[in-house]
Amino acid sequence: MTGANGAVAAEMADAVVQLISTLNEDQRRAAQWSFPSNEERLLWFYTPTDHGGLPLTDLTSAQHRLVHRLLATALSTPGYNTAALILGQENILDQVERFSVDFDRDRGRDPLLYWFSLFGEPGAKSWGWRFGGHHLSLHFTIADGKVVSSTPCFMGADPASVPLLGPHLHRPLGGVEDLGRELVRSLNQTQFDQALGSNVAPTDLVGANRSHLSDGDQSLPLPLIWRNRFEAEIDNRLAELQTREERALGVTEQVLRDLAYTTQPKGISARDLESDQQEILRQLLTTYVGRIHDDVADEQMSLVEDEFDQLHFLWAGGTEVGAPHYYRVQGKRLLAEYDNAQRSGNHVHTVWRDQLNDFGNDPLAQHYTTAEHHD
Repeated sequence: MTGANGAVAAEMADAVVQLISTLNEDQRRAAQWSFPSNEERLLWFYTPTDHGGLPLTDLTSAQHRLVHRLLATALSTPGYNTAALILGQENILDQVERFSVDFDRDRGRDPLLYWFSLFGEPGAKSWGWRFGGHHLSLHFTIADGKVVSSTPCFMGADPASVPLLGPHLHRPLGGVEDLGRELVRSLNQTQFDQALGSNVAPTDLVGANRSHLSDGDQSLPLPLIWRNRFEAEIDNRLAELQTREERALGVTEQVLRDLAYTTQPKGISARDLESDQQEILRQLLTTYVGRIHDDVADEQMSLVEDEFDQLHFLWAGGTEVGAPHYYRVQGKRLLAEYDNAQRSGNHVHTVWRDQLNDFGNDPLAQHYTTAEHHD
């Protein structure tokens, strides 16, 4: 094992061992997949669809605690707190939608419809696990006793902001919104013109839930961001929802082209930011990388610093609080993407990706070409 990172990997392995030791044969069969060849490992979702694996609905409360212990080993304290709030947010969303959404199941918004998946055996030379459901998708890959990948790492919130008793609002992802807006508002006119990709925000993340990103990728139709297509009635309802959102926002084919993903980053370069603006950018990126355990996040932030001057910041939409908006920060490796356009600018999607190393593909490729492998 390697230093502090190795200690995190060991704690993850211990937490997974404790969890799977409580599973019966049917539960373990649902939870566990082969590693690394199984294509399931490269699938990920952020919609309220079947994320694959063993759902919390099939676990006891004692097993729920073990799942949460595992999450706490992988995430920082703020990261775990945010993840826990996202699960509970399903109850708030259900109330907002008048407890009426079902998605062809008993309850469409359900804080127990989150899935755990294990790939390989904990403690093996290479293994991994994921946890996900609506607005949460976490992926960890371990090789040679070290956490080699923590991405894709998705967190979302709907509603993004709701009232509490007293003067405060409940905003699980308020930091990624406020710092993004602080950065764009700090730009002078020349800088803003460089950063602005469109006056209109897209309805969702441009990269969507693709396993790999390619030049020209645009936001996907909503019905495609699910494990399986619904029957015509629900499928059409989702498509109509997206059409209404796009029409209200003013999304056109030109907007989609302007904001399409390209391997050459769009927007203003970090080199063209003033030092105080660069500091805001660093703080913003910490709200993404800082989701994971501190001892692993420190390594990831060093990678961010290595390419900091090559990072680009792209903005779309309005800059006023409540206005639908979108941004992304992109370099050769890092991609942080944010969208808050749905529900009139009160529905946030965020993801942090490593374009060279999502799912641990880069170190695993090296490992499997240089090391004897018997898994």
